[in-house]
Amino acid sequence: MLVTNNVSLTFGGQKLFEDVNIKFAPGNCYGLIGANGSGKSTFLKLLSGDIEMQKGSISKGPGERMSVLRQDQFAYDEYTVLETVLKGNEALFKIMQEKEAIYMKADFSDADGMKAAELEGEFAEMNGWEAEPEAQILLAGLGLDTSYSDRKMKELRGSEKIKVLLAQAIFGNPDILLLDEPTNNLDIKAKDWLEQFLLNFTNTVIVVSHDRHFLNKVCTWTADIDFGKITIYAGNYDFWRQSSELAQNLRNNQNKKAEEKAKELKAFIARFSANASKSKQATSRQKQLEKLELGDMPTSTRKYPYIHFEPGREAGKDVLTVEGLTKSIGKKKILDNVTFTIQRNEKVIFLADNELATTTLFNILTGETEADSGTASWGVTTSQSYFPKDNSKYFDAGKYNLIDWLRMYSEDQHEPYIRGLLGQMLFSGEDAFKKTNVLSGGERVRCMFARMMVSSSNVLILDGPTNHLDLESITAINEGLIRFKGIVLFTSHDHEFNQTVANRIIDLDAKVINVNTNSYDEYLGLN
Repeated sequence: MLVTNNVSLTFGGQKLFEDVNIKFAPGNCYGLIGANGSGKSTFLKLLSGDIEMQKGSISKGPGERMSVLRQDQFAYDEYTVLETVLKGNEALFKIMQEKEAIYMKADFSDADGMKAAELEGEFAEMNGWEAEPEAQILLAGLGLDTSYSDRKMKELRGSEKIKVLLAQAIFGNPDILLLDEPTNNLDIKAKDWLEQFLLNFTNTVIVVSHDRHFLNKVCTWTADIDFGKITIYAGNYDFWRQSSELAQNLRNNQNKKAEEKAKELKAFIARFSANASKSKQATSRQKQLEKLELGDMPTSTRKYPYIHFEPGREAGKDVLTVEGLTKSIGKKKILDNVTFTIQRNEKVIFLADNELATTTLFNILTGETEADSGTASWGVTTSQSYFPKDNSKYFDAGKYNLIDWLRMYSEDQHEPYIRGLLGQMLFSGEDAFKKTNVLSGGERVRCMFARMMVSSSNVLILDGPTNHLDLESITAINEGLIRFKGIVLFTSHDHEFNQTVANRIIDLDAKVINVNTNSYDEYLGLN
């Protein structure tokens, strides 16, 4: 049980939330949601004790152990993978180290024997004999076999380190588990394993994630940070969204009725206040008007960009033909004799265990790099717009503000048009004059979408478009691509995005490139 009592926090002059009173109960998984900057990660740090609260208190049950997913990939570089996981239970790990140090003594004494016996008893009580096998099972579930156990963390790739840190967080059956973006950089199999693990986890989980499918799958409650409050809803993310939209509509209707009533009363007062026979009624109406509360709706912190792609012309039947495409980077073959065709109205998700394969393919298709052999030919009626995974080259110069930057890519050079598009991307007012080299990752992504919108291309190529985005922006790009009347080639880790956008799947690791399925879920064997 984790309990907050009147917790409040102001950060950087902004009130994130106040008087938060929540009981996070065992057996439940709470999805913590809110717009970027609303304080999700900050709230987790308050719960974990990483930052001090300004008001209120946080308590957990006596003897309960809390575990937190740490995102610092370099903190354990000098430890082995197995040691890093075992450090998820610091008390147990300390006992293991003390035991080893005693047994390694050349002059082992009677006192050492007594201490070792004491430690062995504590070790057994903490189920220490099962610790290493459990750690190996967790690592295997996340796709890291026993060959990783003795490797130093500094030898691993970033995505592999994240898996180890996730295994560390869930190791040892913690009573309270705090997870901040646990699905980042996880492959499909690892993400599915984590979902199943959390579904079977019987203690308290609080998770922050931008993956809607993940939240829907594992969460039994939703904790929404908005209006400067944290409100708990029973159910998963989809249930929260439906409930909040209904509540918003009810508030709108209540305000509308109140406004209509006020208008009616004002009209009566204006009409009859000078009429002696009606003056008493007018006075009564005036008192009613003064008592009428218009229930001002609080301003939500959520902002949805509007993303709409309009092709300048319809593509012909033949869109793209790829034959025998092969590419090696260094001594490693990344693409091996890849052959496929793309036709009109197809929205294709590309899958590969090694993400470098899909990125390399897209770079070849867009002319960013050359293949070692094979060809890729675009139809004469096509025009392409590319959203690369690494967009830094578009922004590093910093000599442009956003208006001038977007103008470089737009056929319509008029400032009202440019500012209108930037406004759709949530860059209104003075934000339109931001320099490109000071933008956050999410702001850069929204700028790249604006760049694609002004291109009027009929083929969109997107490599990880949901990275760095909040739930609102992911929803906006998701809906924009569903509406788009052209061709889409894309990669994404967002399950719902893949399921709702793609009407074809190309698996670069498969011997048969053309996968005939009706949906992404069917391809994964989930239905």
